[in-house]
Amino acid sequence: MPVPTERRPRPAWWPRSRTDAEGVLRSARRAAANLSDGVTGPRAAAAARDLRGLLGANALGLSDLSGALQWSGRPASEADAATAVADVLHTETRSGRPPLVAMPLHVHDELAGVLVVDGDVRLSAVREVTALAEAALERARLEESAELAAQAELRALRAEISPHFMYNAMTVIASLVRSDPERSHELMLDFADFIRYGLARHRDYTTVADEFHAIETYLALQRAVLGERLRVQIRVAPEVLAVAIPYLVLQPLVENAVRHGIEPRFTPGSDSSGVVQVRGEAEGNDLVISVEDDGVGMDPAKAEAILAGKGPVGSMGLANVDRRLRTVYGAWYGLVVETAEGAGTRVVVRVPRFQPGVVP
Repeated sequence: MPVPTERRPRPAWWPRSRTDAEGVLRSARRAAANLSDGVTGPRAAAAARDLRGLLGANALGLSDLSGALQWSGRPASEADAATAVADVLHTETRSGRPPLVAMPLHVHDELAGVLVVDGDVRLSAVREVTALAEAALERARLEESAELAAQAELRALRAEISPHFMYNAMTVIASLVRSDPERSHELMLDFADFIRYGLARHRDYTTVADEFHAIETYLALQRAVLGERLRVQIRVAPEVLAVAIPYLVLQPLVENAVRHGIEPRFTPGSDSSGVVQVRGEAEGNDLVISVEDDGVGMDPAKAEAILAGKGPVGSMGLANVDRRLRTVYGAWYGLVVETAEGAGTRVVVRVPRFQPGVVP
């Protein structure tokens, strides 16, 4: 017969029933979400209220490195609380005298703020709530870093627009000013449209229609530069034109096809030409876009290295696009590159037609 064991008494903040447990989890999740703006953000007061509720404390305050506190509830002594916060900011260790305790909030091993609890609360419970707050702040910091990295990658893509192409396009436009002013005017408008789209700010997502318009403009300028040596075929199904996709995804793929696929085929005095084909269509719930050229192609191992970000200077575009697609849609998505030396290159983009949060 089993020997009965003595149960330890539950702390006051421990949930008494399943309903209470669900309430605790909701409060914890809500507090974590409210801390995404930091300990002094617009939702910090709401976070303090939820954390105070988890502990059943008389008051709970949050401070950044300035020492200014946002309270939920009223502490017995604001002067004692301010002293405890100042001590934590100086020593980065716990401070205060019961029933008041001030805990340092560390994010990536750096002091990010202070959590102050006033009330008859077990220290172990305060430590748990402190850990919850630190985890929420750390996640917010990581998300912010990821967003800044994505913005930097987008700026890098904009900066990678080939100066050689821009110079050649302007040269062609200038040469037509006298002989064909109407054509020169059309190309100048295309050039302005292309630059405006490539340098647009504050855009995370756009539509398939806008991306295809941008590559049509780019290819029109390239045809003006390369003449009959470049042939273009563009086909896009009407039902995918309104699908939202990350901004500036297709243009780097098309520019790669022209610069690294078609142009290397041209030699002085030759009459060789190349074809770039761009297609967009729906396959079930997916959007599939392919960019194909019949150019020089490459070793598949080289293509793999480029997608891994280990390619030569000037090949950053493909790796950048692939990484952005995987960040938005998950590891199952991204670019697929089919190529071989002398056999051209085909790059395929497959993404969901409907993705939460992806809105132009």
